[in-house]
Amino acid sequence: MTSDILTLIQSGMPRFSKGQKLIANYILSSYDKAAFMTASKLGKTVNVSESTVVRFAVELGYDGYPAMQKALQEMIRNKLTSVQRIEVANNRFGNHEILSMVLQSDIEKIRSTMEEIDKSAFQNAVDDILKARNIYILGVRSSASIATFLSFYFNLMFDNVKHIHTSSNAEMFEQMVRISEEDVVIGISFPRYSSRTVKAMKFAYDRGATVIALTDSRSAPIAQNATHTLIAMSDMVSLVDSLVAPLSVVNALIVACSYKKEAEISATFSDLETIWDEYGVYEKVDDEG
Repeated sequence: MTSDILTLIQSGMPRFSKGQKLIANYILSSYDKAAFMTASKLGKTVNVSESTVVRFAVELGYDGYPAMQKALQEMIRNKLTSVQRIEVANNRFGNHEILSMVLQSDIEKIRSTMEEIDKSAFQNAVDDILKARNIYILGVRSSASIATFLSFYFNLMFDNVKHIHTSSNAEMFEQMVRISEEDVVIGISFPRYSSRTVKAMKFAYDRGATVIALTDSRSAPIAQNATHTLIAMSDMVSLVDSLVAPLSVVNALIVACSYKKEAEISATFSDLETIWDEYGVYEKVDDEG
């Protein structure tokens, strides 16, 4: 469905039943909380049955409550402030055991990613990375950790990796000024989407570079200027972002590229092992205890 869910609710208000209007009014006034409630909890909150909540979702044109809930979550994820995120998380977790809930949520995000990701787009991305003149890697704010992780391993595998470190738009474009159609740019962005990453991706796309977007939706801002889009599910966990699934996709990229460059990489890592051992990069573990 392409219409904003709040617009759908507002336009359908005249035809809703009394119970459905209670649901509608609550969502319109507290959509940041409703988006993370189960159908049962939403029903209890507005004093209607769970089945009334499910019928309300169908009345809006969704297949069921999970589809309506997903639409709500996608609408708000890029809009919530950090303070709102904390409030949503407190309502979401309640008195439940947080560790188990967060781990279970991450498991579900990886499972959803397996279902959503385009495997042909993934393979095409790997092929383009392997033949690129230069590989630019970009991710800022919470996505910076994933970009750094990818850059670390790609730098061990390739001699043409450029990790874009920047604190301003000007610095970003200065590092990308020589980009061309022979290059690949890997951009990583998840809600709340960074405007700097979006601008850099468009710049690269306009220069003819192959643009690989790692994000959570095909409608995400950086996907609009991408040659290949790799979908990985993320989630809000209080004031932080859960990026377990995106990191898993990055792991897959690294492994897929290393598989294609097996002979070359084996020689490189053989040299690295000698260097690491000579300079004591890693602690030696005594197996004899």
